[in-house]
Amino acid sequence: MKGKGAQYNPTNPFFKQAVGQYHDEGIDEYTQEERPNRTIFHESPKNVLSKNNSPDLQFTYSVNPYQGCEHGCVYCYARNSHTYWGFSAGLDFESKIIVKDKVAALLDAQLSKISWKPQPIMLSGNTDCYQPIEKDLKLTRGILEVMLKYRNPVSIITKNALILRDMDLLQALAEKSLVHVYFSITTLDESLRAKLEPRTATATKKLNAIRELSALGVPVGVMNAPIIPGLNDTEVPAILKAASEHGALAAGYTVVRLNGQIREIFEDWIKKSFPDRAEKTMNQIKELHGGKANDTDWERRLHGAGNYALMIDQLFHNSKKKYFDNKKMPPLNLNIFRKGGNYNLFDI
Repeated sequence: MKGKGAQYNPTNPFFKQAVGQYHDEGIDEYTQEERPNRTIFHESPKNVLSKNNSPDLQFTYSVNPYQGCEHGCVYCYARNSHTYWGFSAGLDFESKIIVKDKVAALLDAQLSKISWKPQPIMLSGNTDCYQPIEKDLKLTRGILEVMLKYRNPVSIITKNALILRDMDLLQALAEKSLVHVYFSITTLDESLRAKLEPRTATATKKLNAIRELSALGVPVGVMNAPIIPGLNDTEVPAILKAASEHGALAAGYTVVRLNGQIREIFEDWIKKSFPDRAEKTMNQIKELHGGKANDTDWERRLHGAGNYALMIDQLFHNSKKKYFDNKKMPPLNLNIFRKGGNYNLFDI
């Protein structure tokens, strides 16, 4: 099913009953329910800052303007959260998008509170803040305007070159050391990307975006994530080399983990997309995580453990030393936050 990561909708684990359509005769035609178009749902939360206590994540707070993601990355850990809304982690995650229309105004109200202490905010910690719908809704742009108003640091991670639309805000934030941008690059192989994460920007577009932002003084890094055995693990040196040559200042990585329903979605996908290597890849993923495809162990879940994880780690760090030696992201500035977002006599 071109243009989709997940190839079906698994049953929501919170539902006792489910309705499905099955073509035992194998007809390759899809109904609206089987291959749905984008549908927008609106949410009005009271609080748009999400707090996490995970010891392996860098930032305490994140803001997510969207739930669900049209990029369709088949491995995405955020898929499971869609089931809490009564949707499926499969095709529903890619087509039923929940938007927080007032996210910028609500964030403004939270940063204006006396109790708020300036600290970096992650944009986004869950789904991509520059997914295709952002082109029309501009919720992420509104968030950046609030960050600049209060001079609160922000760290962005995305798979979409749409971020270049907001170069004016990013440059203004960078001039005050208030922004880091990371591009997630999974593969340089376009045929693999088109199947693995079908609606993300191509690696070429991401690399060009790194170059353009770097030229404006915006500090940019690369996340080689996730590394998937048998699919993209050998690409680590090439990805880091290309990112560094285009101006990236830092690099990180994670290995794939298939928690909850993501395992059955991914396993179905790889059997259809790469049947010749499906069994080997699934076994190697389990090897990274103590014999299971899923992993919630803080010490292991992001980078894995065991001999294969050690090989990936050595390959990454040797490549990083070669291509990122003497490079690093500048620190984010926590000393110019504007209480209430107001100017004062000494603002520059």
